[in-house]
Amino acid sequence: MSFFGFKGGVHPPELKAAAGKAIETVPPPQTAVIPLAQSLGKPAKAAVAKKDAVLRGQLIGEAQGMVSANVHSSISGTVKDVGPARGPLGTFVECVFIESDGKDQAAEFKGADLNALSPQEVIDRIKAAGLVGMGGATFPTHVKLAPPPGKKIDTLIINGCECEPCLTADHRLMVEKADDVMAGAAIFRKALGVARAIVGVEDNKPDAAEALSKSASRHGVEVAVLHVKYPQGAEKQLIKALLNREVPSGGLPMDVGAVVQNVATAKAARDAVVEGRPLYERVLTLGGGAAQGNRNFLVRIGTPFSEVVKFAGGTKGDAMKIVSGGPMMGLAQATLDLPVTKGTSGILLLTERETGPQRMFPCLRCGKCYDACPMGLRPALISRCVEKRRFDELEGLDVLDCIECGCCAYECPANRRIVQNVKRGKAEIAKIRRKRKEKEDKAKAEAAKPKA
Repeated sequence: MSFFGFKGGVHPPELKAAAGKAIETVPPPQTAVIPLAQSLGKPAKAAVAKKDAVLRGQLIGEAQGMVSANVHSSISGTVKDVGPARGPLGTFVECVFIESDGKDQAAEFKGADLNALSPQEVIDRIKAAGLVGMGGATFPTHVKLAPPPGKKIDTLIINGCECEPCLTADHRLMVEKADDVMAGAAIFRKALGVARAIVGVEDNKPDAAEALSKSASRHGVEVAVLHVKYPQGAEKQLIKALLNREVPSGGLPMDVGAVVQNVATAKAARDAVVEGRPLYERVLTLGGGAAQGNRNFLVRIGTPFSEVVKFAGGTKGDAMKIVSGGPMMGLAQATLDLPVTKGTSGILLLTERETGPQRMFPCLRCGKCYDACPMGLRPALISRCVEKRRFDELEGLDVLDCIECGCCAYECPANRRIVQNVKRGKAEIAKIRRKRKEKEDKAKAEAAKPKA
């Protein structure tokens, strides 16, 4: 293949210390705290109540609406409670608390022959299994597989770039479960009705590319090896690098005939369709200078971060910062008493040297953030508008196109808090649009009233 690359981006240290570490299995937790909000959409509705007995893989949360995902128990035991607990976003969300019975009994899973299924039956099985994007976005997988009429999809892309520093969970999955990943890609291809499927892997993972290539022809999937560059794993940048197609401002990959799925999601799709097994566990990376070694673990959903860290031997010294995800796009956490979710790709325990407080200086107008932005935005200007509360100007600066990759902040010599300002700006735009709609609805209601 010819590779086209994308504008912007950066080259942070890779720090892939766990790349050569095989996946280890963390024992099921004694108490699983399973959030019902595990997708980028409406939270699921509890399908169990206090004192109910449940089995591993049993449905405990029913999806609400199209953009929502089912939630399943990751252990067998008894429901202790259904109520709020702190989630990875720092807010309290409805959770199902399950006390293990020590038996780890599974519900009955019914697999299927892919050749005997229609595309819609494939999508239905994926939806029932509660699959979401496991690269971190957690968008419900079945929605991506059902583009609206008029959106013609011709290419499926499986994202194996894992361009975030420190994270190696997808890398190990491709090395150890390459055939399952390729089988999942073939499942997605059938669901979409497309002839072409490509797995994109960066060239710092030669063992993964080799493992995938061995089963590529058997599943009718191409393997494309790309030069390392962050954030190549972002959907729009990967589409540009592989297909030379640019997703329009405010648009989606399906607007240019492509659908992108993560390799872990592909593996989960294979499990859901071939084995009938729902998504109740995932692979993640435990890393950082305060961790007892950087390793990759298969962890049940609902397992507290603290139990993963304990299984790995605890910490060495004090962790200055806890991050859920990678160092570029992950979210800092206040505690280890948080549950692993479908979107938890990593747990980083960072030392003061790795993430010590930095003094912030006035913007130097150097333009480095402009050059680094892979979306072609003007990060410094957006940030200044937020700081000066000029929120009405943000829509004209396309702030909603920001993918929050952190390239601008990484390159900023003045240590400006650009990403935090962008996130606030997006929230303020949402408020402005909500008020605008309320005003319009009120005006329509007044106009519809019969005149005296």
